[in-house]
Order: sequence, then structure tokens, then C-alpha cells
Amino acid sequence: MVKRDYYEILGVDRNASEEEIKKAYRRLARQHHPDTQTSEQDKKTAEERFKEINEAYATLSDQDKRRRYDTFGHAEGPQGFEGFGQGFGDIFNDIFEDFFGGRPGGRRVTRGSDIEYRLNLAFEDAINGKEVSLKIPLWEICKECRGSGAKSPEHIKTCPSCKGAGQLRFQQGFFTLNKTCGRCQGAGHTITAFCPTCRGQQRVQMERVLTVHIPAGVETGTRLRLANEGEPGENGGPPGDLYVLIQVAPHPTFTRKGNDIVCELPISFAAAALGAKIKVPTLKGDGTVINIPPGTQHDKIFRLKGLGSPSLRDNGTGDQLIRVKVEIPTKLTPKQKELLEEYAKSSGEPLDHEGGILNKMKNIFD
Repeated sequence: MVKRDYYEILGVDRNASEEEIKKAYRRLARQHHPDTQTSEQDKKTAEERFKEINEAYATLSDQDKRRRYDTFGHAEGPQGFEGFGQGFGDIFNDIFEDFFGGRPGGRRVTRGSDIEYRLNLAFEDAINGKEVSLKIPLWEICKECRGSGAKSPEHIKTCPSCKGAGQLRFQQGFFTLNKTCGRCQGAGHTITAFCPTCRGQQRVQMERVLTVHIPAGVETGTRLRLANEGEPGENGGPPGDLYVLIQVAPHPTFTRKGNDIVCELPISFAAAALGAKIKVPTLKGDGTVINIPPGTQHDKIFRLKGLGSPSLRDNGTGDQLIRVKVEIPTKLTPKQKELLEEYAKSSGEPLDHEGGILNKMKNIFD
């Protein structure tokens, strides 16, 4: 019988890279694995196709065998399963895991779950940074049974189904496969009496206190990752991570705009007109005195360099922005009113209805 070309079987070009050949094999092996078929006829057909795919990969995944095949074709005889070994074993384990839920050799090693902790911070602590103690609820390995789940070592018995191997061997076509034992879930043993503390779960829920450094400059939405501080893994798997999600409380005086800190400074009409020296609050402790020049207008912004928030991305620091709010008095004494009227007259500003702002607006549109 004429054998099909190995490149044709895998559906790759003759100059395909090793990675392309590997990807093609994995895709076809999953597609044509006998265990994916429903009818006996389909399984029989899949077995032949699966054998053909494996034979092609065994040759093309080996550089020497591929070079000889490219030169002589099938003349040297079938390469067959001589190519099993380097490379093929890793892929076969991947396929086995896809179909049976675990690699040959025992229970699946599982990474622990990640934990998210929502931390509320005061505005000043977010800007300046802080060491905080977090109480983290999480699952930990049971100390009573040391993670075995059994009441005592005497209550751990060898699994009668797999005889302690954790696997069941069975024949599937031309393959002999090892499947994780369903009775002991690959552990190789069963438990006759569970640990009274964890009740066989191997883990118990605890509260762990963890000291965390909150860097200066965090803001609402900042997510800090603490590697390996999450829940422990199963069957020796690595722990998960802890993510601290920051929520910053509002401040009565300051708001944040990027790395700048903004505050409003109410000043009197007289201070705006005549000028003044005013002490303004900052997040660095004592206030800073700024000079308000004569004739300062409403919403004028003054900048204090370097008194903003540190940047999480670089070594820079924002500024503090001071927005002036000129307050108009709502109640005047007779003397104050008299003085303001004199000022208005001396500056040529009429206060009567006809000569006031209404007439100015009329003149604009006439």
C-alpha cells in the first residue's frame, strides 16, 4: 500500500518550522483521538488516522529522521514510533490532560486562588504612603492533619482500585493509557476517618494579619499585587496572589487632579483689591504663606511647586494649585456701604439703574 506523505498528513509545508509541525500535530491529535468518537466505526477510523498522525510526527519532529525522510522519502521504511521520546512525550501529556483532566502520574497540582482585598485609605495616607495591617480571611493547610485530611495516619488506607498507584491502566486501540483513578482521585489512598478540624478538606479557613506597604501616590483604582500571598495551592501547587484594591476617601479641603493637589482659597474683596499675605494649608504639615498681589482676580491660580502627590510611575512630584475665590460680602455696615459708594463714585462707576450695567449692555447692542 502506498503511504501518504508525512507533510500532507499533518497539513504543513515541507519547509514548515518545528513549532508549526508541533502545533499541527496537537490540533490533529485532539481532533482524531479515538476517545472523542461516539460510534465504534468512527473509533476504528480514528484509530487508523491517529496512528498515521503519530507516525508522521514521530519522523518530522526529529531533525535526523526528517532529513533522511526529505532525502529518501519512505524508502528507509516506516519511521513509526521510533520517534517517541523527546518532544512527543510532552505533547502526549498535554493531550492526556485535555481528555482526562490530569497528567499521568497522580493528582493534579493546582495553583491557589487569588484574593482581592478592598482597602479604604485617608486622602493624606494615599498621598504620603503608609504601612497598614490587613486581616486577610483565607484557606490554609490544616495543621491538625498536616493537609492529609485524615483523623490519623492509621486512617489512611491504600486505594483498593489502583493499589496505591493513583492511576488505572487500560488499553485503547494500540495505546496503553494511564487514567487518574476515580476512586482516590489520583492520591493512591482513601481515608476511613476524616480529620475533625478540617473534616477531610485538608484546609481550614483562617484570618491572617499581613503588614503591607502602601506606596506614596496611590489613588482610587490603584491595584497592588502581592505575589504568593493568596490562598495555598492544592497537592503542593503554588499559592495565589493577593491584590489590594485602593479606595481613597475624599478630603474636605483638597482634591486631586493627576499628581497635582488642588484647593480653594477664599479671600475678601479688600484682600483681592489691595493685596495680602495669606497662609494656606498644605499636606506637608505647616501652612505656607503666599503673596496675593493687588488686583488679584476671582479664580486666579497660584502654584506651589513640589507640594503635590508623588508619581507612582517615576520619581516626579506634582504641585499644589491654589484657586482664589473672591468672596463678596452679603451684609454691610452703614459705614462700609458709604465707603463703597464713595469708591464707586470716585472711579466713575454709576450705581443707579439707568447708568449701571443695563445701560452698558444696551450700548453694546445699539
